[in-house]
Amino acid sequence: MADHVYKVVELVGSSKKSVSAAIENAVAKAAKTIRNLGWFELVEVRGHVDGGKIQHYQATIKAGFTLED
Repeated sequence: MADHVYKVVELVGSSKKSVSAAIENAVAKAAKTIRNLGWFELVEVRGHVDGGKIQHYQATIKAGFTLED
């Protein structure tokens, strides 16, 4: 296996459905413009509450991708 160097970016995804969907939204959006996306780490979970009900889930992730030669 070759040695790799990774770049890490921080993203916040949101969803009305779930934390998992918020993560998936962030990864899917990032994958449209970032090549070699290889992993993510969940950093923070929070949400928006209105009228005593959860309106949005928000997930902050760090996503890593391999730098090209």
